[in-house]
Amino acid sequence: MRIHKRGKARRKAFALLLAGILAVTGASALAAAAFAGQRPSRSQGAAAQQAGARPGTVACADVGTALASVPESAQQDVDQDLADLDVQVADAYRSLAEPGSGGGEQQVMGELAGKRTATLQKLVASAGPDSGLPEDVSGLATCAIRRDLVVDSSAQDYAPDGGSGDGGQNGAAGQNGVTGQNGAAGQNGVTGQNGAAGQNGVTGQNGAAGPRNLSSGGRSALGRGFVDIRTVTPNTARPTRTGPATGTFTSQCGLNENRHLNPDNVIVAPGVSNGAHHMHDYVGNLVTDAFSTNGRLANAGTTCSNGDQSAYYWPVLRVLDGQAEKDARAPGGGKDRNVGRILQPAEVGITYDSAAGNRVQPMTRFLRIITGDAKALTNGPANAHASWSCTGFEDRQLADKYPICPDGSRVVRTLKFPDCWDGRNTDSANHRTHTAFSRADGSCPRNFRAIPRLTQRIAYDVPTGVRFAVDTFPEQLHNPITDHGDFINVMSRDLLDQMATCINEGRRCG
Repeated sequence: MRIHKRGKARRKAFALLLAGILAVTGASALAAAAFAGQRPSRSQGAAAQQAGARPGTVACADVGTALASVPESAQQDVDQDLADLDVQVADAYRSLAEPGSGGGEQQVMGELAGKRTATLQKLVASAGPDSGLPEDVSGLATCAIRRDLVVDSSAQDYAPDGGSGDGGQNGAAGQNGVTGQNGAAGQNGVTGQNGAAGQNGVTGQNGAAGPRNLSSGGRSALGRGFVDIRTVTPNTARPTRTGPATGTFTSQCGLNENRHLNPDNVIVAPGVSNGAHHMHDYVGNLVTDAFSTNGRLANAGTTCSNGDQSAYYWPVLRVLDGQAEKDARAPGGGKDRNVGRILQPAEVGITYDSAAGNRVQPMTRFLRIITGDAKALTNGPANAHASWSCTGFEDRQLADKYPICPDGSRVVRTLKFPDCWDGRNTDSANHRTHTAFSRADGSCPRNFRAIPRLTQRIAYDVPTGVRFAVDTFPEQLHNPITDHGDFINVMSRDLLDQMATCINEGRRCG
C-alpha cells in the first residue's frame, strides 16, 4: 500500500521548497499562490516568463515529493503522469540547450507550462482529494530557467548522440556543479537555511558518513566541479556505537559483470520504459527493470552469493575519454544527454549494520527504499545523501564536487539508506515517507522502528586526468549532488532474520 497522510506542516514545507526553486525568475509568487489555492495575477505571470540571455537549466516543482496519499487503484495512472512530467521537462531543456531544436525561451517555457497543466490536472483527478496537491495547479505548472546553477555556459552540458559538445574539453559535467564560487548548496538550493548543507550534512538524520564539504572552491586541472581530495580537510568521524548491535551483514553480489544496465526505475516509475532518463547499474536480482513485479523478482536468479535476490541499483558513472558508448543514440544515453564510456565498478560493497549500535528488527520482504535525490540540483540539498571520496581518503567526503584521486586511488561513491521504517508500508506515495533516517543517537521518529541500515559503496578505477560524471536527468547537468541509490528487498524470511540476528549479536555474517 502507498496510502499516506501528511499534515499542514508538510504542505507548508513543500510550498517553501517550491518558492525556493522558482524564486530566481519571480515565479515563486505564482507557485506559493497556487499551492494556497489562490489564482496568480497577470503581472505575476508576466514576471515569471521573463528571462535573461544567459543559458541555464529548467527547474520545475518536483510534484512527486508532494504526494501525501494515492489510492492503490490510481497508482499506475499517477506513476504514468509523473513520468510524463519528467519527459516534458527533459524535452524543454533539450530545446533550450540544443540550438535550432526549439523556439525561444518564452515559447519553450510557455509550451512546457501548457503540457504540465494538462498532465497535472489528470494527476490531481486520479490521485484524489487526499493527494496533498492543490486543486489549482497553475503554479505547479510554471517552471523557471535557473541561471545560477550553471557556472560556465560554454560547458553547460554534454552533447547528445555521442557528440563532443563544446569540445570534449568543456564537456565535464562537474563544471556544471555547484561550484566553489556559487558553492554551498544552500545558495543554489532551497534557501540559505536549508543551505550550506553542512547543516543538513552527512550526519544524524541525513545519514551519510560525515559532514559535507560543499565549498572547496578554486579551479582544478579538470574544472571547478572537481577538487583534489588531498586538499579537503578530513570531515568525518568514526561512528560512536553506544548499543550492543555492532555486527554487520554483507551480501557479495559481484560487479555487474553481466552488464545489467537499463534507464528504468521500477520504484519511482513502474511500467515506464526510460523512466529514469539515465542509465542504471544493477547487482543482485537478474530481471530488474520497469516491469518487474514482486512475483517476477521473487522467481528470478541473483548475482549475490548468499541467495539474496534483492535489487540494488544506482546511476552509472561515465568517463569522457573520447570513446562512445553503445547507448550514444539511445534513451537514457545520448538521447538524454548522457554520453561517454560507462565504467564498470571495481568494487561493490553491500553492507547492513546499525548506525548507533541499537538493536534492529528484520525488514519485510519487498520493502522499497531510496536514498539521495536525482533532482537535487534544482530541488535543493534537503534529500541529498550521497557522498564522494577516494580510497585511502574516506575520512574526507564531498557532496557537490567530484574528487580527483591520486595515482593508485579509486573514486568512491557512498550511499547510506534510511534505517527506520513505519512497520506497515512497503512503499509510499512519494517513496520516502514510509522510511526515515535515524537521529544521531540512533533512535527513530515516533511510530517508526529501527531496521538494518544499508550502505552501498561503489569504487571505480578512473583514468588519471580524465573527466567523469554520474548519469542524471538531462536538466540536472550531471551534478554529483544528484547521486542516489535504490533498493528492493527480495530476501527470504530466513535471510532477513539472520541479518538482524547477526547485527544485534555483534557478529559478522554474509
